Amino acid sequence: MTQTVVAGLGCWLPPTVVRNADLMAPGLDAFVRRRIGIAQRHRITDGHATVHLATEAGARALTSANTERTDAVILATTTPDRLCPAGAPEVASRLGMTGTPALDINAGCSGFLYACELAKGLIAAGTAGSVLVIAAESTSTMVNPADSATAPIFGDGAGAVVLRRAGPGQEATLGPTVWGSDGTLADTISIPAGGARQRSAADTDGADLYLHMHGSEVLRNAVRRMKQAAIAARAAAGWDPSDIDLLIAHQANAAISKALAAALDFRADRMPSNIDSVGNTAAASLPILLAQAARDGTLKEGQRILLVAFGSGLSWAATTTTWPPGITAHL
Repeated sequence: MTQTVVAGLGCWLPPTVVRNADLMAPGLDAFVRRRIGIAQRHRITDGHATVHLATEAGARALTSANTERTDAVILATTTPDRLCPAGAPEVASRLGMTGTPALDINAGCSGFLYACELAKGLIAAGTAGSVLVIAAESTSTMVNPADSATAPIFGDGAGAVVLRRAGPGQEATLGPTVWGSDGTLADTISIPAGGARQRSAADTDGADLYLHMHGSEVLRNAVRRMKQAAIAARAAAGWDPSDIDLLIAHQANAAISKALAAALDFRADRMPSNIDSVGNTAAASLPILLAQAARDGTLKEGQRILLVAFGSGLSWAATTTTWPPGITAHL
């Protein structure tokens, strides 16, 4: 079977930082810090949106991989610039890859791992020798500023990896992926209006154009599904629990991360986190955290990493990676 390696890694966060004090009263600020774990988040400005974020992160991943192009581009996002067309072809052209096959996927906060699995399939099939996988989100545009349950949680940003076919004697970076979905709970995390089912907001204040989230249902399903997927992915890789050096989980909120660590009996100090400074960046969460962990030295060559995510759909995914040598993250 053709093996896939990580060849480049990058991320980009818009420079505008919005602190809790800029969004909410002091009492709510304290609650958000304690319960959700967020002190600040990055936000897009100056007319920028997801394509811009994706282009910035993609360019950095290409630089990290010491290449100017790949054979395909996949953009994972829940916040496309437009319903039509997809953003990936525009990103590819902005990166100097006009003519390269490019597509968007929407798998919620699991989107990055879904996109990596699709890229692995393209490489295994011989369709592509390399794929640029980008996860980019302008999540600040999908939350209602008046909704205190969602407005403080989300931040904007993008992360990207270059995946390549392994060379002779080169060990695979990515292990088997365990993924799934449950559409019976589609309304748990949703934006009701804007699509073909409901083109405009049904209510006068336009709330249906923004994110609706049932927090208790999200918490219950996120921990259960991520635990199941993480255990299955570890087993598929042939690893024992003690083999795992780091658990890198989607940064949904601090309560979910803490509950997941307890469910997996995993030490919290081996779970890198950046939610305090970037918030929940949806599909972009994992590659941003990977890039930052690689840059600060938390992520080291040879470490065995378990990656897991959960999001709208409902969707979930987990995989393993043995971190390769020679990767310099570009932020």
